[in-house]
Amino acid sequence: MKIDINTLKKIAHLARLEFDENGAKKMTRDMTQILDWVEHLEQVDTEGIEPITTMSSEVNVLREDTVGEHLSHEKGLKNAPQKDSDYFRVPKVLE
Repeated sequence: MKIDINTLKKIAHLARLEFDENGAKKMTRDMTQILDWVEHLEQVDTEGIEPITTMSSEVNVLREDTVGEHLSHEKGLKNAPQKDSDYFRVPKVLE
């Protein structure tokens, strides 16, 4: 499929892009190449091939949730720059 300059102008308008004359020529060539490649891929027989959901073969290694030692209230507030008896004190954000 060939992208002409009018089609590129329509696409550029929709995408809010601007090209000078040299950029427009290069972009029409690049977009034509992309569409030619897609047409080439459409010829590949994919019957019986499961679609992939990720390009990575990595598998997440998850650990079991276990109950552990928790930080006490006093230790949690120990290094607070400003604190109340039970809470962190922070500057007011909203009036």
